[in-house]
Amino acid sequence: MKLKYSLFIVWMLAVFLVLAACSGDGGQNGGEADEGDETDTTEDAADAGDAEGDQVLIFARGGDSESLDPASTTDGESSRITKQIYESLLDFDKDSFEILPGLAHDWEVADDGLSYTFYLEEGVTFHDGTDFNADAVKVNFERWADPDHEYAFADDGYVYSMYGTMFGGFQGDENHVIEEINVVNDHEIEFVLSQPLGFFLQNMAMTYFPITSPAALEEYGAAINENPVGTGPFEFVSWAKDDSIVLDKFEDYRIDGLPKLDRVVFEVIPDNAARLIALRSGEIDIMDGLNPDDAAGVEADEGLELYEREENNIGYVGFNVQNEPFDNKELRHAVSHAIDKEAIADALYAGYATPASVPLPPSYMGYNDEVESFEYDPDRAAELLEDAGYADGLGIELWTMPVARPYMPDPETVSEIIQNNLEQIGITVTIVREEWAPYLEKTMNGEHQMYMLGWSGTNGDPDYFLSSLLHGDNVGSSNREFYANDEVDELLNQAKLSVDQDERASFYQQAQEIIADDAPMVPLVHSRPVLATTSAVENYVPHPSTSESLAEVELAN
Repeated sequence: MKLKYSLFIVWMLAVFLVLAACSGDGGQNGGEADEGDETDTTEDAADAGDAEGDQVLIFARGGDSESLDPASTTDGESSRITKQIYESLLDFDKDSFEILPGLAHDWEVADDGLSYTFYLEEGVTFHDGTDFNADAVKVNFERWADPDHEYAFADDGYVYSMYGTMFGGFQGDENHVIEEINVVNDHEIEFVLSQPLGFFLQNMAMTYFPITSPAALEEYGAAINENPVGTGPFEFVSWAKDDSIVLDKFEDYRIDGLPKLDRVVFEVIPDNAARLIALRSGEIDIMDGLNPDDAAGVEADEGLELYEREENNIGYVGFNVQNEPFDNKELRHAVSHAIDKEAIADALYAGYATPASVPLPPSYMGYNDEVESFEYDPDRAAELLEDAGYADGLGIELWTMPVARPYMPDPETVSEIIQNNLEQIGITVTIVREEWAPYLEKTMNGEHQMYMLGWSGTNGDPDYFLSSLLHGDNVGSSNREFYANDEVDELLNQAKLSVDQDERASFYQQAQEIIADDAPMVPLVHSRPVLATTSAVENYVPHPSTSESLAEVELAN
């Protein structure tokens, strides 16, 4: 228990320092995470030295994972783990969204864009010792597409929202593009589409669609989310909820010489400052969620290394537009004008963020730089509040994230800034705090009025942002605004099905104009997340998606 005890001491020291330095509760609110029965693995997780060899890396993060069944979650903390355990047919380059081979070493695309043939690696085994083959690929895609599939586990609450988003729906839906999957032989598989899909290959590299062992699906059933079995460089050992996840080197990994680490422990340390203290003291090796204000100090420390991810996200405030009071567009406009995005960027991101006007990051195809942002204008906000019928003000609830995320390293302070902004125009804000997993579930169910969240790109395509967050088909999953506009949906559908990139860009630009006027959310910032490691960590390359493989990482002796 030595590691767990020392991390507790580090956390207590951080709390003491924060209380001593600050008047009031202005620090990062700690977050808890997943629901479910707690497993008796804390001691195993803490005693990292039990792994054979001395290459044991401890990665500290702000919150726990929601699920280790990749397609059943949109949570980035889940994908961070499943990226180590699972592999998809294709992969992205280490630091970009350039498509590379994965479990498929080659592929062919028909001239009409309606058939994709993948040639699979041979001699690959899952962590349970069973063979990876084309049948395994087919089983996985069919379980995501068909709610009645024996491994869909729909009766147990499994929802594969990202599959529906990225492939136009589910089996039987009009716009579902995967018409059939043909196993040619053990190591060749064909996907036949009903209509072209402009980003099909990008989808096949996403962390949401890797291949799970069919034998594990049969063995564990609906408990597969806590018993992941893939072909990746690390295999699952244990999960102590809200504490740690332990992965060990997969000795039969398909790539010789990898992984270089013997064990990876993903620790939960909710407080950003506590994680940094743990890093400086050598208790951990990598920390995500570095406060931007701490970046300069990390860069100047010879024992640490500073890393920066690309601007590939959006941090936002969303409205539940189907319920009062935010079914009122003028009220949404009033709130949009009342929030000081520049102040948020300046106060909390130390130059590592830019104020946002639309949900799409500026580097993406189809980004519309002509959309007028809601500038900070309290006087105009007060006028719109009166026009909306609230001349005497009103009270609302703002749900704030309990964990730091790459797009919002200090959500508690952001919520306090917004609270102060809205009070200036007569809106009284009550801040609601929930643990991480209930927060995600309750906002997905529409229990909120106004909430804070964000989105990080995982395939380099604009559809992942705009359709995931704002298409009517995703209401109640990744569309927590409960926003549905038929014109926007049609534009996004046309963009999805076109293979002409210029045409796609035009559709997305038109959609952004309508979305901006409807104001289902207030885009706050696009950030360049910073994180840190000790100088002993070698070959670590942070990916824009926030989920990078640790297969090539090692610790200097």
